Amino acid sequence: MTIIDIEPDAIVRPAATIVAHVPIAEADAEPVAQALTDELGGIETAVATFETPDGSWALELYFFNRMPDEARIRGLVARIAGSRAACALTFGLVADNDWVTASLAGLSPVRAGRFVIHGRHDRASVGVNRVAIEIEAALAFGTGHHGTTRGCLLALDQILKAHRPRSVLDIGTGTGVLAIAAAKVLRRPVAASDLDREAVGIARANAALNGARPLVEVVHAAGSRSPRLRARNGFDLVLANILLGPLKRLAASVVAQLSARGRVILSGLLPAQANAALAAYRRGGLVLERRIVLEGWTTLVLARRRTTPAGVVATPQRRIVAPAIHQ
Repeated sequence: MTIIDIEPDAIVRPAATIVAHVPIAEADAEPVAQALTDELGGIETAVATFETPDGSWALELYFFNRMPDEARIRGLVARIAGSRAACALTFGLVADNDWVTASLAGLSPVRAGRFVIHGRHDRASVGVNRVAIEIEAALAFGTGHHGTTRGCLLALDQILKAHRPRSVLDIGTGTGVLAIAAAKVLRRPVAASDLDREAVGIARANAALNGARPLVEVVHAAGSRSPRLRARNGFDLVLANILLGPLKRLAASVVAQLSARGRVILSGLLPAQANAALAAYRRGGLVLERRIVLEGWTTLVLARRRTTPAGVVATPQRRIVAPAIHQ
């Protein structure tokens, strides 16, 4: 990834991606990440914490197509991690011409249950009886190499072993991986949405590349706020791999569009954020069915409460800690 320093008075073109980077103590990394997500979270913002090669920790905050409020971010960092961390915070512009191409070139195919996510260079390595999804480099989130995407694919694979949803919605589809995966297994129409117009085009192109374009309808919308999606009330399965903030804001509308026996797969969550997302959907009458912890991220599977003459039958909960991918 190439980072270009931003001059204080520089004019940033609207399509730029800006990254804020700060070295941070391991103990402060997750609390700061959660605070930034809660305060600034949105589909146009992403936050990540990671261990650097020398054993120290860092936090990065990405702004897609929007300018960050630097003073507000420094204040949030200072409030939790102290003034030294706030002073060490830097902002830069990501050169978006080919950084994803370069990063994908060295990545191996990702396997999640029956699914294999791969680039053009790995077509020959996909085994038999696998559902292959080819994703080329693109400026959208969700190539399959991130723990949140892989967690969603594992959850989807498990659901499709026991159920055949008649209608599926993928919110914040990014590259379209999840929508394509569902469409290729079910051979039924799948709806997908994204707030980013560029991501909508990318997802449509990837669906065509994988022979799923007739089955995958991608619309430009925030969540399910589109007349074409609202007209499809009764989704049997909704997938949302975004961030805590938008997941909570979308909870009521997602639950309202869920069928009587519907399920929801939520991801984009740090382990410390999972219960906050769970609480938002429990208020709508959903119960936790499965929790997958993978590479420092959590994926939740929720379902509507099932009732019988004897009363409410709680859905059994399962916690799965999936192995990490070793490239």
